Amino acid sequence: MESLIREFVSYLHKMKKTSRNTELSYQRDLKKMQGFLEQQGIQKAEEVTCTHLNSYLLYLEQENFASSTISRSVASIRAFFQYLFKEGYLRQDPSEQLKPPKVEKKAPEILSVEEVDKLLKQPDLETAKGIRDKAMLELLYATGMRVSELIHLNLSDVNMQMGYVICRESTRDRIIPFGSVCQKALGRYLEKSRECLLKGCREESLFTNCSGKSMSRQGFWKVLKGYADSAGIKGDITPHTLRHSFAVHMLQNGADIKSVQEMLGHSDVSTTQIYLNMNVNKIRDVYMKAHPRK
Repeated sequence: MESLIREFVSYLHKMKKTSRNTELSYQRDLKKMQGFLEQQGIQKAEEVTCTHLNSYLLYLEQENFASSTISRSVASIRAFFQYLFKEGYLRQDPSEQLKPPKVEKKAPEILSVEEVDKLLKQPDLETAKGIRDKAMLELLYATGMRVSELIHLNLSDVNMQMGYVICRESTRDRIIPFGSVCQKALGRYLEKSRECLLKGCREESLFTNCSGKSMSRQGFWKVLKGYADSAGIKGDITPHTLRHSFAVHMLQNGADIKSVQEMLGHSDVSTTQIYLNMNVNKIRDVYMKAHPRK
């Protein structure tokens, strides 16, 4: 089964143009399933039945894996067996009746405008690293882009004169504007910090680590976490927290939902709708606290 998993991941990369992170996620889920099945004496894909797969899901539940993790595993398993069926490796798809557990959708964690302001004031602008960190944080909050998009930006993707960046996706590129505050932070980074961090290396990536190599997701997460702690921000802040905060703050300040959808890169406006609902709930709370005839 291991060779079929490798073939499937290769198919995702070549034909579906999936990201490396997506491919690793599929591979992880399928290898975990493979390990379980081998313990049950199942070595080949054609030996797998719906009962075996349901037993695996029950095992995940008993091991207290989160519903979201199990749902992702179901998606990986179904995609894998659908591929094997279509390619003629299997006579029938054992995952056809597989159903993920119900996942409770939690409202995204967001920061207040005051918390974002405090966070963005943390980097030390007397150091090359602090100047870089300030530019990264400002750009992430100014555009609402994903952290994967941030770290994959190249110098050529930034138009300083017009004030926008180009996020390059597998299906299409999207242009996201940024304001004067972000423009100033980026300009300072490009003029005073980037060459210092490069240490003579040649690197196309916009943001680099202190060794002159492209910034990683883990590296940025550590940067963000450190500044959140120093700002006294409680809770589990992640790079996506700034993306959520960007969306809600834009809507609170009058942006229309279609524009926010376009900037976030959502293919379906219903995905963006959750931020609008959060905005309505906030307005309702303000009303109930402040209106004299509530």
